[in-house]
Amino acid sequence: MQIAKQQVASMLQKLPEDCSLEDIQYHLYVIEKIKNGVARAEAEGAVSQQDAEKHLTHRMHSMPI
Repeated sequence: MQIAKQQVASMLQKLPEDCSLEDIQYHLYVIEKIKNGVARAEAEGAVSQQDAEKHLTHRMHSMPI
């Protein structure tokens, strides 16, 4: 796994030259959220797309109108 400094350098090279500090902060936020989500899924397990769709379909059909 890349160290944080390498990840930031790589991200900065992919952003346009005229990006703002806010753009950079947003991309750092997204990278951290993805990293945390992957770690949580590995630790706690994850639900497959198919199972999630079945669950949501069932809930939508059981809701009163």
